[in-house]
Amino acid sequence: MSGRARRPGPSVRTRVHELAEDGERRREDRLATEEPLEIRLAWPGSDARRVWVTMRTPGHDFELAAGWLLHEGLSTADGIATVAYCTDVTLEPEQEFNVVTVTLAGPPLRDVGHRHDAASSGSSACGVCGKDSIGDVLGQPLAGARWGGPLPEPEVVRSLPDRLREHQALFGRTGGVHAAGLVDADGTVLVVREDVGRHNAVDKVTGARVLAGESPTQACLVVSGRAGFELVQKAVAAGVGSLVAVGAPTSLAVQLAADAGLALYGFTGARRTVRYC
Repeated sequence: MSGRARRPGPSVRTRVHELAEDGERRREDRLATEEPLEIRLAWPGSDARRVWVTMRTPGHDFELAAGWLLHEGLSTADGIATVAYCTDVTLEPEQEFNVVTVTLAGPPLRDVGHRHDAASSGSSACGVCGKDSIGDVLGQPLAGARWGGPLPEPEVVRSLPDRLREHQALFGRTGGVHAAGLVDADGTVLVVREDVGRHNAVDKVTGARVLAGESPTQACLVVSGRAGFELVQKAVAAGVGSLVAVGAPTSLAVQLAADAGLALYGFTGARRTVRYC
């Protein structure tokens, strides 16, 4: 047998015992895959070091790493030289596709100590936990230029959750992942990514644009869940003009959006949306 690892997929099969009003049955189901991803950072004169570990749905791992670095203010889009799975000989075969190394063209824009130290880790529910203040977030370098174009009209905003849902194939199979999408002012969907972690999905969206040589700055970012502080932070870092959420925002999310000049919508559906700032 080969010692090479098999790349994990976004979902796995399982057998379940379904208990319903009309009886019981055994059937096959699918679960969203959740595995750790370790992000390592290197630059000229510095060996690769771990800066973050997150629980994610495998797939688009390079995009996740690139987007995370930009959202954290560690690099700009043109500062990323290479992204690759780690080939460290000390890794176990099952770790082969769970460690990504990003090599920068120069030193990172921010100190990778403190929050970004070797012990940094996060769950699939936690993005930028540990940010010291809103001022710290607002002081980060932008992933792209701040959006200065038109924002979606209210009728377009209300249509965005349904437009996003059309691209949520993994959610349709598992019911266990979040989604994020970047759209223009007319509501045209530019890129959608799914992940067990809502913040990972946003990282993947930004990373997809960056690695394709396109700007992550656009009229609107739409997310399938609530609008917590960490998602607003990432939208601000990417320079988007508005954030549209299906669920509710938090108080700190609204405060950050207002301070950053980000239009923030919550409770968005086909019949209504609520604008907070």
